[in-house]
Amino acid sequence: MAMADRMVADGYREAGYEYVHIDDCWAAPQRDENGKLQADPQRFPSGMQALADYLHEKRLKLGIYTDIGYDTCEGLPGSEFYMESDANTFAEWGVDLVKTDGCNADLKEMDISYPAFGFYLNNTGRRMVYGCSWPAAQIVLGKMQPNYASIRQHCNIWRNFLDVQDSWENVKGVFKFYGENKQNFANFSGPGGFSDPDQLLMGDYGLSIYQQKAQFGMWAMMTSPLFMSVDLRTIDPKAKAILLNKNVIAINQDPLGAQGIMLYGISNSLSVWRKPLAVKGSFAIAFLNEDDQGRPMPFSIHLGDIGLTNVNGYNVTNIFDNIHMGYFKPTSTLNVLIDPTSIVIVKAVPL
Repeated sequence: MAMADRMVADGYREAGYEYVHIDDCWAAPQRDENGKLQADPQRFPSGMQALADYLHEKRLKLGIYTDIGYDTCEGLPGSEFYMESDANTFAEWGVDLVKTDGCNADLKEMDISYPAFGFYLNNTGRRMVYGCSWPAAQIVLGKMQPNYASIRQHCNIWRNFLDVQDSWENVKGVFKFYGENKQNFANFSGPGGFSDPDQLLMGDYGLSIYQQKAQFGMWAMMTSPLFMSVDLRTIDPKAKAILLNKNVIAINQDPLGAQGIMLYGISNSLSVWRKPLAVKGSFAIAFLNEDDQGRPMPFSIHLGDIGLTNVNGYNVTNIFDNIHMGYFKPTSTLNVLIDPTSIVIVKAVPL
């Protein structure tokens, strides 16, 4: 509840953050006498419906966690054999998002079990965002190739990769996975369904402020759900400023919903990414510098070399800093300076 209060008071809700999500360990170790999930009485003495009501009064939404297997990752009751009951319980409580993990489950059966749970959620009549760990479990645990067409059909957001950790090396691993774009999974993102590379790390302890900027910028380019993972009561002002950057959020929330892709990498440090935007012919272009050496990296490029070929040229703006950089033809040279372990994002709008 304290986080919800801060989301409202400190401008996060108005910036677009609307879900308060509770992850694993919210549930009691046993179901009740009727087989229903119940909240841990020590952690949530008033129960989940009261929490949902509190959030809804503040124009926020409640997200909750379950597992497609017999137990959650932390050994609490999962939804296997209880899918219809759990879906109805979440709807009765007023839940708005259900994250469904993939621990303690048969990986091959996920092609059936995840769509089945989605059916029961839809059948409640309550609109709930359905988050799936279906591809992540199959890729990481089973070395399987997920059926992204089916995942897109049945899930609203889907985890593709390992849990993100509060370290730069781990975050770089996420960049690498999304840059490789195996099976062209980026093509399946769009309104109603998006890849989810896990939570944001702004305000935590493992990333520098430059690296936090890089993660936020890349999550925007990848059209990823933006879930904060920080105590908003004590967040560093610089981290808060990143989270509330309205220009970067606008790139993330662009109504076209396209996932940005890596065009190419240079050595092991610099990569160039492009994301099409809703305004016809517009793009967000990201220059990601993973190098940790002690000085900024200069980089120059012709817009035409990355597919921006409008003969009339483009109006180019630095997104993070909201600085107009000028008007550029496809043959013009765009110069950027990227801090170590950081990012520059520009928006190019055709003239």
